[in-house]
Amino acid sequence: MFTGIIEEIGTVRELNDAGDGVSLSIEASKVLEDVQQGDSIAVNGTCLTVVTFDDTSFEVGLAPETMRRTSLGVLGPGDGVNLERSMPANGRFGGHVVQGHVDTTGRIHSREIDGDSLVLTIELDPDYLKYLVPKGYIAVDGTSLTVIDVLEDAFTLMLIAYTQEHVILSRQPVGYRPNIEVDIFGKYIERLMRSGASS
Repeated sequence: MFTGIIEEIGTVRELNDAGDGVSLSIEASKVLEDVQQGDSIAVNGTCLTVVTFDDTSFEVGLAPETMRRTSLGVLGPGDGVNLERSMPANGRFGGHVVQGHVDTTGRIHSREIDGDSLVLTIELDPDYLKYLVPKGYIAVDGTSLTVIDVLEDAFTLMLIAYTQEHVILSRQPVGYRPNIEVDIFGKYIERLMRSGASS
């Protein structure tokens, strides 16, 4: 489990085909401080398993489902990625419950400056937009953010100056497709309601 509080921005070293999947190598520092083989690290919000590592980088494998659900497959050398280690049992909960199970990708529709903040409008499939509520949580490329408003086919959010400096979303242009994980509690409630209606 993760919290959506990004620890550092890593840099993609390479993305290569590896048999039945894809191998992704990332340069990092903070997330390597106590890393062990088999640990989970969220890369742009996607929970991935560390296969190998050294003093300056780590490698993860991307399964076909991961490639279908996320935008990790379009990464290239030099691209920045949000990184967060899984939360320890005695850790401080700073964001919201983020599983690292990406639901889909969105699309940045517009960028607007509001004072020292950045307002983004992100298009999202209605199948996932239904789980969003104003002032509710969403994870965008693994970053825990608050939804400002929910529109017919999109939602808006605001990045304060501090967040802009510490996550990759503020760097991305119109058309960029961030990884989206909706709040898991909305999906649980929907499932329970459906089960109750059919019983």
